[in-house]
Amino acid sequence: MNKTRELLFSVTRKDFVIEPFKGSGAGGQHRNKTMSCVRIRHPESGAEAIGTEHREQSKNKRLAFRRVAESKRFQTWIKIKACETVYSKKELERRLNEMVDRLMRPENIRVEIYDSEKKKWVKENVERSKDNLSISQGS
Repeated sequence: MNKTRELLFSVTRKDFVIEPFKGSGAGGQHRNKTMSCVRIRHPESGAEAIGTEHREQSKNKRLAFRRVAESKRFQTWIKIKACETVYSKKELERRLNEMVDRLMRPENIRVEIYDSEKKKWVKENVERSKDNLSISQGS
């Protein structure tokens, strides 16, 4: 079975803000006087990472790109962007409403209230109308 892949969207270097800066701390004159450290931001997702471990800017840039790509914020943005690309906003809302309707069925909801007089938990019946849930005391 051969599955073909379709490109949904692309993220290029132009989508990132690359900011070189001088390092500080241990490393001597080379570290303190050259712009070997790199901060990379992806403004659309809010993801940000830095690379300061290496003496070469190119290695720090690769490291920072890898960190941005692996960040939770960037990964979440990718998933959201892919969904927006595949489905229209109305379709996403419809699917979400279907999911909520499925989860909010009375058989999926269990309500128990502690009766202090009887000193035990009492099950409640859950009934659902179109717009709300009602709870009544069970037998």
